[in-house]
Amino acid sequence: MTADGFVVQPGITLPNNTTAITINASGQVLAQVAGQTQPQTVGQIQLANFPNEAGLEELGGNLLAETSASGSPTTGNPGTTGFGQIQQGFLETSNVNIVSEITNLITAQRAYEMNSKVIQTADQMSQTLSQIQ
Repeated sequence: MTADGFVVQPGITLPNNTTAITINASGQVLAQVAGQTQPQTVGQIQLANFPNEAGLEELGGNLLAETSASGSPTTGNPGTTGFGQIQQGFLETSNVNIVSEITNLITAQRAYEMNSKVIQTADQMSQTLSQIQ
């Protein structure tokens, strides 16, 4: 199960006396069983690629669902060509460059302020013109 309680597909059965679980970069699930020195492989996690990732339906909570627009998935083991790797215990970072986005925000804000002043000046000119007539 995931931390949110969702069952991993396909399911992986762990031995009853498992003391630790690790997942390596290629997606192999290894269980350390009490009384054994070497961990044993109990399953394999696979990744899925979609032809049109933008066509996936957002369910919230970082969950996505296949749609007819996304196409059928291609599955493969992590670390193989075209698939990423798994890093146990890591959080995915943002793909946004914060410095660039703040710079763009400041630029947009200044452009808005300048346009606002142009409109205010044009309004004042129109009022002055109407008072002269």
